[in-house]
Amino acid sequence: MFGGAVLIWLFNALSAVIRGTGNMVLPAIVTCVGAVVLIPLSPALIFGWGSFPEFGVAGGGVAFAAYYAAGSAVFAAYIWSGRSVLRPSRRLPALSWGPSREILRIGVLSGIASMTSNVTVIVATGFAGAAGPAAVAGYGTGARLEYLLVPLVFGLGSPIAAIVGTALGAGDHARARQAALTGALIAGVLTEFIGVAAALHPAAWLGLFGDDPAMLATGSLYLRIVGPFYGFFGFGLALYFAAQGAGRVGWPLAASLLRMGVALGGAWLALALGLGLAGTFIAMSAGFVTMGLVNAAAFATGKMFPSDALGPPSVTSATLAPAAGVRR
Repeated sequence: MFGGAVLIWLFNALSAVIRGTGNMVLPAIVTCVGAVVLIPLSPALIFGWGSFPEFGVAGGGVAFAAYYAAGSAVFAAYIWSGRSVLRPSRRLPALSWGPSREILRIGVLSGIASMTSNVTVIVATGFAGAAGPAAVAGYGTGARLEYLLVPLVFGLGSPIAAIVGTALGAGDHARARQAALTGALIAGVLTEFIGVAAALHPAAWLGLFGDDPAMLATGSLYLRIVGPFYGFFGFGLALYFAAQGAGRVGWPLAASLLRMGVALGGAWLALALGLGLAGTFIAMSAGFVTMGLVNAAAFATGKMFPSDALGPPSVTSATLAPAAGVRR
């Protein structure tokens, strides 16, 4: 699996290039076909069904790597076939620090912002562990729903980033802001609906993973407290993708760091005050609210990207990357 990690990076990089040209259909088709193929291919390679070799547990990794290799080949063939809006040369380009610097100035900060979510869940799992193994299982099962929100918002965030970048490149800042706000509102409504549904009927989700009473109790407590605030997470995450399209990820990074600080700091304080798991989960909710409100404030005040009709955005202390859509 780790040996094929480069294929995952290549697959996602090529997919991002294609989405950046405005083609959302091909990446979606390849992803959906992969999901359909991997379901039978993984057990076939694990157990050696029919003429397939038996790899044991490693078969799942082989199937996974094979899918990403095939998907990368499809994306590369499309890009270099001349059918894409982007028509790169077949020869390797000369190495240049300029483009790499622009990518890293956005990519590194975006990577840090993404890691804060994982760090928050990992450390919060440790806090939940103070209440015993069943509490860890309950929190972990409930938090899996949070992870499922990310690809949902990503499905909206990918076109949001492309539209925002294209609009800013054309100097149409009003269209960029409209696309960002529309996408963020849709993401917020969808994730809020999921969160409220999970809060009202937690057993419908938790029951998919087990029936242990202690696990169900902890997971239900988590979903009832945190679920109603999923909308803030979806809204803020969609604006994060919009900021990527604008090349300005400083404020989303600040929002993610603040979310982590509020959630983990609040969880530690809750345990210190003897507030138990309920206090910990309230802190998780406060983290979501913080992330959503900070990104919303940055967007509303023009800090995330400007609202003027033309011209490059002004430089602020929180502008950690240039506007990718304006500079060519």
